[in-house]
Amino acid sequence: MKTRFWFNLVLAAALFIFGCEKKQIPSEAQQDQGDAKEKVMSIHKEPFGQTPDGEQVHLYTLTNPNGLTAKITDYGAILVVMEVPDRASKMADISLGYDNLDSYIKKGSYFGATVGRYANRIGGAKFELDGVEYKLAANNGPNHLHGGKKGFDKVVWKAEDVTATGDEAFLKLSYLSKDGEEGYPGNLACTVTYTLTKDDELKFSYEATTDKATVINLTNHSYWNLAGEGNGDILGHELMLNADNYTPVDEGLIPTGEIRSVKDSPMDFTKPMTIGSRIEKVGMGYDHNYVINSSGELTLAARVHEPASGRIMEVRTTEPGIQLYTGNFLDGSITGKSGGSYIKHAAFCLETQHFPDSPNKPDFPSVVLKPGETYTTVTIHKFYTR
Repeated sequence: MKTRFWFNLVLAAALFIFGCEKKQIPSEAQQDQGDAKEKVMSIHKEPFGQTPDGEQVHLYTLTNPNGLTAKITDYGAILVVMEVPDRASKMADISLGYDNLDSYIKKGSYFGATVGRYANRIGGAKFELDGVEYKLAANNGPNHLHGGKKGFDKVVWKAEDVTATGDEAFLKLSYLSKDGEEGYPGNLACTVTYTLTKDDELKFSYEATTDKATVINLTNHSYWNLAGEGNGDILGHELMLNADNYTPVDEGLIPTGEIRSVKDSPMDFTKPMTIGSRIEKVGMGYDHNYVINSSGELTLAARVHEPASGRIMEVRTTEPGIQLYTGNFLDGSITGKSGGSYIKHAAFCLETQHFPDSPNKPDFPSVVLKPGETYTTVTIHKFYTR
């Protein structure tokens, strides 16, 4: 009996210990390891509607381990959403836009769009190349703006590659702009690749080739508010531009051809200044191309800080210019994704680019692309807080 008693006692103790081990709560280190497995680069694809002629449009969501999220649609290769944290790790969408395809089609405004074949303005809606004059659509008074009446922002791009690795997630989109489209010469095969990295960077990479000499100037036209889209104006944002010079414009916002120093003028952002500190001295607001202090390599072009949230965005680019636009024509009539109104100066744009009207300004950096050449340009947005 005593033997059976001790046997049963040992057995009961063993079962008790075994049961406790199975129900043991994971340590903090084990929990962190489990969380890390979930925090990976990812891409998700979903329907985003159809165009009036029946083309299916998709929305691609790129997410990194820190929770940064970029949502891109193949309609217009548009950046629809850019969610980043503030200093308290609270996420906000800092890119203006719409939450449905229909609004992008009917309302436009270039929110987040890839614009081309020529971003910005071409004076008189025409240019001469190799002795031939090419006439373009005059969709901005007498001038040509952002590729014309149906630019790259209004077509459906083809998803060529959608990949997530341990370090980055990227979406490569392509479009063939046919010879004569919007008045431009040459069949232009172009791609834009959106890359979100584990280091909280969003990279825009462009490539293009042509079968006939043409002009090209691609950029992304995102409207930014680092306090969150629809959350007031951006006049209190602190801006630094790595540019000692800019290109003055006429009444139609066409460069005069002069390259002028920003020194001792309201155009000077070589040291951080709030966007609103001198904005009343430049008419409706800033809509000017700055000449980046660059040798052609990837260079810091701009840094923006929103003091309340602590969010900072740095812009690096291989382009020679950057257009500062302060939402001068927003008037509160557009309701954004969050339900807030997009009032005047509700956002700023920093469009990395070649200079406006370069096809008509031989002293500006060339925008001509010839057969056998490859157009390449890269712009990186880095997000962090302080």
